[in-house]
Amino acid sequence: MNISSFRLAALSWLFAPVLSGGLLLSSCNSQPATETGQSATDANAPASAGSVMPTGAKPAWGPNLGPEMQAVIEQLMSFDNKPLPELTAVQARKQPSPADAAMKQMRASNITPPPMQVDTVNRTLVPGVTGRIYTPKAGTAPYPVIVYYHGGGWVIATIDTYHSSAQALAEKTGAVVVSVEYRKGPENKFPTAHDDAFAAYQWALKNAAGIKGDPNRVAVAGESAGGGLAAAVSMMARDRKVALPKYQLLVYPIAGSDTNTASYQSNTETAPLNKAGMEWFFKNYLRTPADGKDPRVNLVAANLKGLPPTTIIAAEYDPLLSEGKTLADNLQAAGVKVNYKLYEGTTHEFFGMAGVVPQADAAQAVATDDLKGALK
Repeated sequence: MNISSFRLAALSWLFAPVLSGGLLLSSCNSQPATETGQSATDANAPASAGSVMPTGAKPAWGPNLGPEMQAVIEQLMSFDNKPLPELTAVQARKQPSPADAAMKQMRASNITPPPMQVDTVNRTLVPGVTGRIYTPKAGTAPYPVIVYYHGGGWVIATIDTYHSSAQALAEKTGAVVVSVEYRKGPENKFPTAHDDAFAAYQWALKNAAGIKGDPNRVAVAGESAGGGLAAAVSMMARDRKVALPKYQLLVYPIAGSDTNTASYQSNTETAPLNKAGMEWFFKNYLRTPADGKDPRVNLVAANLKGLPPTTIIAAEYDPLLSEGKTLADNLQAAGVKVNYKLYEGTTHEFFGMAGVVPQADAAQAVATDDLKGALK
């Protein structure tokens, strides 16, 4: 299989076995981020813990790719995944994920994860929707609550795949995190995932005390499709007169349905996500192209007034880059306080890879500082 065709596929996630020890959480590379998201010294400097270095040349699509990020992408390519457009959703869910690639790089670099600082339990939230609850081992209840939505284009991936991000948020913010396993397409088309996400948020408000949480300090967070879900939940809460989240963390969110933006056009070959992959996700989740114009999907054209303060994390090599920046600008124009951070040298999916990618450690620090400030 050639490299170009692999890049069409590489957002094919599966259940990453990351539940024993939080493999991708903390890094010895914690350096303060600049306004562009680079480290205060050099965003492309090699990791200080273990030897995280690529073995080949940078890909043509990523001339500014950081060495640690490149090393993870090389591990992802070693899986020889098939392109998403050639697969059914069931087949795509069985392929190795970027989380698997990061764990493989951690093993290659002899990076040992620290012990988990949270307890976890799985439970049914509402009919058809399960979740994993992360409760800090330290601190004093009641804790703030973060309702977290994983990525995967509303089609693939699970709370297992994104375990590292949920664990990081719980450990670093000192909050109870409810990671939501919403239903996915094509078996459950739009708006199922969006309705599930809102139902899970309402469950968290109603049941916060029973999970050692404070119902008056609840935020939402998500990555990729989950970032879009988090913002949609805030809009639904506003419109349906439900208590608003105190904050929203949107990590490279799917915020529009236009696949001809500048970043889509410049990211046709990128891994782990590119234009063809996103078109496949839309095809599998949306009932018709008209669903792409729904404000819950097309956030960049939605009414954003009255939404909670927001942090948006962006990656350099990502077809979703343009719409994420447009969303940030539109939120500000609507009077919403926004902290927008672009992390150069990174790709889509970097946020949960703090064990190997220093920009991920920096992004997690920004996200958790903002959440802690809002939930204190």
